[in-house]
Amino acid sequence: MIMKKILTALHRTENGVAGAVLLLMAAIPALEVVVRKVFSTGVPNSSDYLQHLVLWTTFLAGAIASRERRHLSLSAGMEFIPEGARRWIYAGTGFLSSAICTAFAWCALSLAVIGFDPTRRVGPFSIQLIAAIMPFGYAVMAARFVTGAPTGRAGKIIAATGILLGTFLSLGQIASIFPGAAEALAPVVTASQAAAGFISFPVLILLIAAALVDTPIFIVLGGAAYFLFVRSGASLEVIPNEAYTLLTGSAIPAIPLFALTGFILSEGKAGERLIGLFRALFGWLPGGMAVMAILVCAFFTTFTGASGVTILALGGLLAFILTKGGYREGFSSGLVTSSGSIGLLFPPSLPVILYGVVSQISIKQMYAGGIIPGVVMVAALSAMGVRAALRSGVKRVPFDPREALRAIRGSIWEILLPVIIMGGFFSGLMTIVETSSVAVLYALFVAVVIQRDISLKEIPRVLLKCFPIIGGILVILALAKGLSYYIVDAEIPMHLSEWMRAHIHSKYVFLLLLNIALILTGCLMDIYSAIMVVVPLIIPLGEIFGIHPVHLGIIFLANLELGYLTPPVGLNLFLSSYLFNRPLISVYRQVLPFLLVLIAAVLVITYVPFISTALLDVVGQ
Repeated sequence: MIMKKILTALHRTENGVAGAVLLLMAAIPALEVVVRKVFSTGVPNSSDYLQHLVLWTTFLAGAIASRERRHLSLSAGMEFIPEGARRWIYAGTGFLSSAICTAFAWCALSLAVIGFDPTRRVGPFSIQLIAAIMPFGYAVMAARFVTGAPTGRAGKIIAATGILLGTFLSLGQIASIFPGAAEALAPVVTASQAAAGFISFPVLILLIAAALVDTPIFIVLGGAAYFLFVRSGASLEVIPNEAYTLLTGSAIPAIPLFALTGFILSEGKAGERLIGLFRALFGWLPGGMAVMAILVCAFFTTFTGASGVTILALGGLLAFILTKGGYREGFSSGLVTSSGSIGLLFPPSLPVILYGVVSQISIKQMYAGGIIPGVVMVAALSAMGVRAALRSGVKRVPFDPREALRAIRGSIWEILLPVIIMGGFFSGLMTIVETSSVAVLYALFVAVVIQRDISLKEIPRVLLKCFPIIGGILVILALAKGLSYYIVDAEIPMHLSEWMRAHIHSKYVFLLLLNIALILTGCLMDIYSAIMVVVPLIIPLGEIFGIHPVHLGIIFLANLELGYLTPPVGLNLFLSSYLFNRPLISVYRQVLPFLLVLIAAVLVITYVPFISTALLDVVGQ
């Protein structure tokens, strides 16, 4: 009982610190905008504070995601495995996860001790103290992969031995942290390095298999980077250093802040108000109810950056409305499933921001490039809704101007949010990070003060629901950056480019192969890790065939959207099966017509570059 109370107190403290850090991160850029406009100056050291708050948010939220067992993973078919076998599989994945997290904890501690200038400070804080959140976060995650493993006592003991293995593999880093012990540790360090090299190839194979049985994606990508660096003999501190460099990048804070905006919207009644709005405006059209569902999904996915949030938050309600409106049940659930990722090309989409960061393309240009292709994909799904409505004789909702005005008045605050975002960012008044900060504060003010969907006491609950997604995404980005570094350092893009020059001579053949490869990638890998790992490979290939960088980016993102729907393991398919309590085979059948239509839309986007480049001159750089 006493231990339970202590754990509860620790969890509350952890939640409170993480929430305070996230809200402070949301407040600083907005304050910067006000100070700049009013006093023509800025907040001292605001960029340093903000970037390192992202670092703390990443590892605090990552620790919470481990506590809640909510790290992003691919758990295809786990429900079909007998419970007894599943327990042993979870013991194995717990062992693997705890070992890799422990190894990263020691690598990050070594980086914090020897990799930073001890005289450097961020405000009053030592950079080494700030960077200590990295080894602390990894260590907490390692412990929670043991204590939270869904297995019996024997399984937890197996998972715990992963901590011992991770420590043994890290004796070289431990020796660098404690130089006085380096001589005494020299023989075991040599043995440790030899063992790491010996097991590196088998572990890489094991990681690929583990990816299919609920192992967190960041473990798979980070573990692959770790053992590839072991095989190359490179310094392992490069991996946490790459994570630090990415997380303290200037545009990265926009990702957790826009995600938080989406969660604030989804936790209130914004979805219901928008459903009422689009129903009043489009219900009189043939297929108007289906168009309404697609637009609502696009709106929410744009902000959350995670189609799973949209499906789980609104899928049941939208499917119910469509079914009651006369659409077949299978069509309704298929449409909702297919619409769950439809908003990823529109501002302020998080994948677009990340693609711009990784490819070093203007985020403003990427947003402009995605608008028309996004409309094409929305129109493609809407055409399916119109066709179904006409064939099934779905009744239309008569247009009522007074009802439409009431719906507009009721949802005006939600309507204004994208206007504020696009106006502030595209006009140049605010940076993308400042825009995301204003979006969070605006959404909070509307939800708490104006609409009163969320009380002040409920804000911690909203933040707690948001942390696993934020932590899951940012930890993946942090460790995928190490794998991306290895790919570039090993000159894999250069060798791939040479092979393409020698064997592929048609731009259109290359684009078709790219479509196929990216759809498969989206099926097997989440969009954030795919951006980090795959984008460095395709950028030089695009240059070979003269493809506009923005057009290439839109092709990439549009294909990754399809990956969410691609059998057998597209993420939206599993979420839909869970939400609607249907067998996966049934979900595959319901989604297939929509997937084929979206593939046709993506082929149009791929082979007609004007669709992606038409607005670039309008927004400038």
